[in-house]
Amino acid sequence: MLVFGSCDDAETLREEVADVLAPLGLRFSESKTRVVHMSEGFDFLGFRLQWKRKRGTDKWYVYTFIADRPIRSLKDKIRALTHRLSQQPPRDVLRRLSRIMRGWSNYFRYAVAKSTMQTLAIFVWRRVARWWMRLHRWSWTDLRRHLTDHTGRWRMPSSDGVELFNLGRVPTERYRYRGNKIPNPWPLANHA
Repeated sequence: MLVFGSCDDAETLREEVADVLAPLGLRFSESKTRVVHMSEGFDFLGFRLQWKRKRGTDKWYVYTFIADRPIRSLKDKIRALTHRLSQQPPRDVLRRLSRIMRGWSNYFRYAVAKSTMQTLAIFVWRRVARWWMRLHRWSWTDLRRHLTDHTGRWRMPSSDGVELFNLGRVPTERYRYRGNKIPNPWPLANHA
């Protein structure tokens, strides 16, 4: 990944790396290897890295977002577990959902993802609520009676002591910018 240079520099570097990999029996995947400008962004290990202007300023930064594919994959897993005709015990489903979402959120919590996590938390809550309404043959009033506390606030679904993990409460963090403090193992060319 070259993040500083022109398109010609990137193509030259790509050819050099291909020459180094060839004796090892390795080669670039044509579908995964692209030369793009940072303002277009690219996907890498489930993250979307893109150069954007910070809101309210004229400064540009590289932001790390969650790519679309992992979000679709998570939603597909949630849909499979909360299918409306599923007869699985709610405790087992909540435990499985919580494990999936906890692992997923721990991996992606270093991205700019607070609003994405909130949206996914609402999505999961609604899927579980609809599934429970179908499973127990509840009306909306019955669901509200089971999922609100004495003050009328909604709470996370729980069954037999297992509560659904809330993705919206996951603290997101950004990697600290360390700039020149990161040691460089390669000598600089023409270093004075």
